[in-house]
Amino acid sequence: MKGEIIAIGDELTSGRILNSTSALAARQLFLLGHEVSAMHTIGDEPELIGEALIRALARADFVLVTGGLGATTDDLTNEAVAKALHLNTVTNPCVQANIAARAAKGECASVASLAKLTQLPEGAEVLDDDCRMAGYLLRYLGKPIYFLPGVPPQMEILLRDKVLPGLQSLDAARDAQPVAQRVYRTCGLYEIEINKRLRPLEHNGVQIGYYPVGAEVHVSLTGHNMAQGVDDPLFRRADAFIRQALGEDIYGIDEESLAVVTGALLQERGWMLGTAESCTGGLIGASLTEAAGSSRWFKGGVIAYANGIKEALLDIDPELLARHGAVSAEVAQAMAQGAVRRLDCDIAVSATGIAGPGGGSDDKPVGTVYLGLCCGGSLSHRLCHFYGSRRKILEKTAQTAMDMVRRALLSR
Repeated sequence: MKGEIIAIGDELTSGRILNSTSALAARQLFLLGHEVSAMHTIGDEPELIGEALIRALARADFVLVTGGLGATTDDLTNEAVAKALHLNTVTNPCVQANIAARAAKGECASVASLAKLTQLPEGAEVLDDDCRMAGYLLRYLGKPIYFLPGVPPQMEILLRDKVLPGLQSLDAARDAQPVAQRVYRTCGLYEIEINKRLRPLEHNGVQIGYYPVGAEVHVSLTGHNMAQGVDDPLFRRADAFIRQALGEDIYGIDEESLAVVTGALLQERGWMLGTAESCTGGLIGASLTEAAGSSRWFKGGVIAYANGIKEALLDIDPELLARHGAVSAEVAQAMAQGAVRRLDCDIAVSATGIAGPGGGSDDKPVGTVYLGLCCGGSLSHRLCHFYGSRRKILEKTAQTAMDMVRRALLSR
């Protein structure tokens, strides 16, 4: 089905808070085969909220609205929706009873201060069975409109438990043709290069999408009206073409993360990984340990930001630092070698670079990063030139470092 997402809040339109709820919802809807044709961000202005909703309903099969459901005076979604759809607001007994019970236990403010939460548009179906989280479903002209809280953790719960199952049931009732989808996660290739390799698939009965995520590019394969899903012959041929065209540049499928895939390769070999980090300040290690069970393959790391720490904890020769500088291939390799020795691990990756915004030079501009690898007694390095903010450069460095380990393991 085709849907639209409307995110509401002055905090979003002012840029004070990143609109993460729309991105999360769009991603989950996409994975289930729904098409999000538009995403809107609206301030706390009732007329604009109403206009956006009416226009979305004219185009989409469903609408998802987040934000503006709280008890403060700037939470105006319910009033705006009721006016736009010509509905009365009525007291919801479930929400009212929950507030009264919580107030009696001292778990929330007074009933009077939260009375606004009980006033919902006529016909609203509360999504949370316990009425503890704001959110409801309205059906207008046969189309579902889901209203969810703007608080990301609460929104995610209701999206997962109520919205997505509800839309899937609606799809089944409409006898909608299934959508086959797969996402190929790559690291180390530019989007334009991937597009060049996959161009023969375009206009061939399937859709290809490209989504840069830091140093990674995620490639989506989508086939519509495929009764056999991913086993449809056309989808299988396209899948085989992508796997052959991208080869080992594909590190994972669908939700597989780089850390999980790298960890699985380490565990298969019974190896332990270590890290030596300068510019990333522990981000590589933090990214690796996001994978559950990482203690089975990750030994630890050394954060050696200052040269003195590189010398003391990684046994880097002061003359090497003086001759080549901290941001160099020689020092990156020595850092990885020192990590293997000091951490008693089988393989180690290191990072040293200039993340900016200052500190760059003509020879080594901001974004210059050297990665080092010590594996099986042999040393190697990689010179990278990353672009973007300091945070983006650090994230790309961590991703590329993990991918460097992955590729080294695949070659053994």
